[in-house]
Amino acid sequence: MIQLGIDVVEELKLLLPSYYDLVVPSIVIDELVSLKKKVKGKDKIACSIALQIAQSDNFIIEHIDKTDHVDNLLLNLCTDVDVLCTNDKILRKRAKKRGITVVYLRQHRFLEVDGYINTS
Repeated sequence: MIQLGIDVVEELKLLLPSYYDLVVPSIVIDELVSLKKKVKGKDKIACSIALQIAQSDNFIIEHIDKTDHVDNLLLNLCTDVDVLCTNDKILRKRAKKRGITVVYLRQHRFLEVDGYINTS
């Protein structure tokens, strides 16, 4: 998303009602840190930028102990009134089966909603 020049934070703020909090689980931060050590070039830069964004004042970091696979923990963290943001196709399908709304990048240009965003 970052490599494509999308301002995810602003797009999420436009897409979601104002009472939604933007939350990043600590396990996602940990995964980005780990990934940043393994990749090079544009992917490393993208990880660095993603970390800066995730650790910015726009997001609340929620501490989660890594007791399972990250995808399983994310699915268990979300309820049917939450919105999960991911481009991982398998995670999107699993979330949909559980009734969790998913936001993902579509056509490399905009955010798409799969499910229902609670507006009340």
